[in-house]
Amino acid sequence: MKKVYTAPNIERNSAGSINKFAHKSVVSHQDNIEGIPVRVLTESYGSPLFVFSETVMRKRYRKLVDTIKMHYPNSEVSWSYKTNYLSALCNIYHQEGARAEVVSGMEYEMARRNGIDGKEIIFNGPGKRRHELVRAIQDGARVHIDHMDELYLIEKISEELDIIANVAIRVNMDTGIYPLWTRFGFNYENGEAFRAIQRLLLGRRMKLVGLHTHIGTFILDANAYYWAAQKLLTLAERVETDFSIVVDYIDLGGGFASQNTLHSQYTPGEFSSPSYDQYAVAIGNAFNESAFVRAHNPRLILETGRVLIDEAGYLISTVIAKKNMPTGERAVILDAGVNTNITAWWYKQKITPTRAFPGTYQNTIFYGPLCMNIDIIRPAVPFPDLHQGDMVIVSPVGAYNVTQWMQFIEYRPAVALISETGKVDVIREKEDLTDVCHREYLPEHLKRL
Repeated sequence: MKKVYTAPNIERNSAGSINKFAHKSVVSHQDNIEGIPVRVLTESYGSPLFVFSETVMRKRYRKLVDTIKMHYPNSEVSWSYKTNYLSALCNIYHQEGARAEVVSGMEYEMARRNGIDGKEIIFNGPGKRRHELVRAIQDGARVHIDHMDELYLIEKISEELDIIANVAIRVNMDTGIYPLWTRFGFNYENGEAFRAIQRLLLGRRMKLVGLHTHIGTFILDANAYYWAAQKLLTLAERVETDFSIVVDYIDLGGGFASQNTLHSQYTPGEFSSPSYDQYAVAIGNAFNESAFVRAHNPRLILETGRVLIDEAGYLISTVIAKKNMPTGERAVILDAGVNTNITAWWYKQKITPTRAFPGTYQNTIFYGPLCMNIDIIRPAVPFPDLHQGDMVIVSPVGAYNVTQWMQFIEYRPAVALISETGKVDVIREKEDLTDVCHREYLPEHLKRL
């Protein structure tokens, strides 16, 4: 078979350009995403543009499920809607077998709109309203109780509806990482979680089906999940001993880190973030050591989001202008700012040019188009000399951006999905003035002719 010809590409390099992490200081270019040329994407759908890879999403989900089941077979994954709740992306994970984990009434409605049965939804969050709880209880959803006021409200609703609600208790705890997320749920160490369970069972209006914790976000110490699992399993064993109740599942929440690099990190995320195996080993060890598990084989639930989708998302952005700063650094102004890519505040994201560049490198700060000094996409990084109209790819950006983006002085951009077959679909159109104003009402006396 004749080989396909690929044109050679020569990029500038220099001796001594490898740093201590075996990274080149020379920036390689990327002119396509999943084989689709960047310029074709922007000519079709505009810039800035979010692009997601269905192939990467499915591969990462399958790998996580296989890895977890290797260490504890009775496991399942619920897709965390707050990470990215575009319907097309949620349904990729639902097709793969994920249930839905939501943290608000809005997200609950989204999951139901996507065809997810109430019994397949985990309802988390500290701010559930009464009407939202009524619907969730009627649908048979699993409601994770966050505080005593919610416990009492569910008890009253269950009595009014004459329905036994399926609930779990959210537990906060010390797993050796800081800061502790003690504002959510009931504390393990001071006995608050066990007292909440006592009170729940005393009311006889709810069925305790699980125990839940979510120890934090972007957890870089996989062993923290060993202690989280161990403490919940110990609590489950005590509940069985004292009340003869066996919970169906142990929910360890999410928080797995992607390969992004936090601003506070020195080591790049690709080296410092734990692998799927490291998380799975820590969790599996706790489960396999537990007498409660050997006796009852409870389901393990993970509510993962970021680690599944962050690397599947790209942001294409175009250079509007550049200027030299008094510090000697170069400033590049992009058409995408932190209103679009809010996670730039958290991470040192990778900026990749979309064509090869000759010439010298200069420390370059990437700014967005906002009239705010905090609109920084990437602090100073050695970079070739970009020009107006050049494009860059910012990555990974798959998690949290299209749920936390803002309509601040700019329209939110289109979002495209590249399918496994290479077909490109727009899964959210670029906004226009109608999207911004259509819910406004202008009183008659304020109208101008």
